[in-house]
Amino acid sequence: MTSSYLSRLLPIVAVGLAAVVFPIASQAHPAAHVALASAPPSLLAMVGGAGGGPQQAQSTVQLFVLVTILSVAPALLIMTTAFTRIIIVLSFARMGLGAQTIVPNQVLYGLAVLLTFFVMAPTYRDINSVALQPYLTGKMAQNQAITAAEVPLSHFMVRQTYTNDLDLFLSLSNTPKPRGVGDVPFVVLMPAFVISELKTGFLFGFLVYLPFVVIDLVVSSVLMTLGMVMVPPASVSLPAKVLVFVLADGWHALANSLAQSYR
Repeated sequence: MTSSYLSRLLPIVAVGLAAVVFPIASQAHPAAHVALASAPPSLLAMVGGAGGGPQQAQSTVQLFVLVTILSVAPALLIMTTAFTRIIIVLSFARMGLGAQTIVPNQVLYGLAVLLTFFVMAPTYRDINSVALQPYLTGKMAQNQAITAAEVPLSHFMVRQTYTNDLDLFLSLSNTPKPRGVGDVPFVVLMPAFVISELKTGFLFGFLVYLPFVVIDLVVSSVLMTLGMVMVPPASVSLPAKVLVFVLADGWHALANSLAQSYR
């Protein structure tokens, strides 16, 4: 059971990393080419070997660039997926319940990762079919695979990005307004997407947190009316909030709402 689950999960992770690394690597390669063109022959010989020449040095620098990108790939993967919104909403729900230790961080982050894979599965399938598999089978060159992988991921990110956030980074980078989704630079789209996800996550979290605040106010008012001022309101409101959350099937509602918000 575990091996079957891992065999299904690993291709998704590989596709996600490829989707993040490909667009950024395509922007990093020109800088490496410029550096190699201006490098002295002694440096090229030292990096590429005595008989390797500039081509050998170029391959070495490209390898360094890819290794550097892979070291920050987890953070980049988080910033280009649904993880940010999902973890914010789940954190608001746990904070509203007042159960900071009842729901461990490992469980909360694990649920957020699983929901992220579920939401991103259609995008990853598209990247796998149009870019990764043709590249692995040798039917597509690297540059073509990079271009093909950018399209599904960009479509997903643009759908979740507010227009004013995208316009903000377009103006800050002095980039002309794109005519279509494929014309949006990835370096502009990524921060706009992250800000939009933060905004949506906090709005979603406010709606989740509000009922718990109402329960706290009701419990405090009842205790004050009964003259039980020495009783901590949290000791009474916590069971009440847990009961309401369970009766309302809160985890089911959260998972359904988060998944539907990306449709």
